[in-house]
Amino acid sequence: MKKKPVLDQDEEELISEYERGAFRPVKNQNMAKKEAIEAAQRYMRKDARINIRLSTTDLELLKRRAAEEGLPYQSLIASILHKYVSRSSPQTN
Repeated sequence: MKKKPVLDQDEEELISEYERGAFRPVKNQNMAKKEAIEAAQRYMRKDARINIRLSTTDLELLKRRAAEEGLPYQSLIASILHKYVSRSSPQTN
């Protein structure tokens, strides 16, 4: 029997929006596909190196969390940094 995948909140929202017809096809499918491929290639290119000092405790916790997620710990760190820098800045009222 196939297990139902565990989805996070963002994935649940995407599925819900898809099922209610919120997505519309783009006019130029080939151009959109080409742009998406180029964006993915830019994102996946890891061309910068950094060195960072962490406490041993923090590194062990990162490694443990990465193991729980099934990721290499360096990939988890890169993902955390990417999410932090790419999120929208908070709106002020």
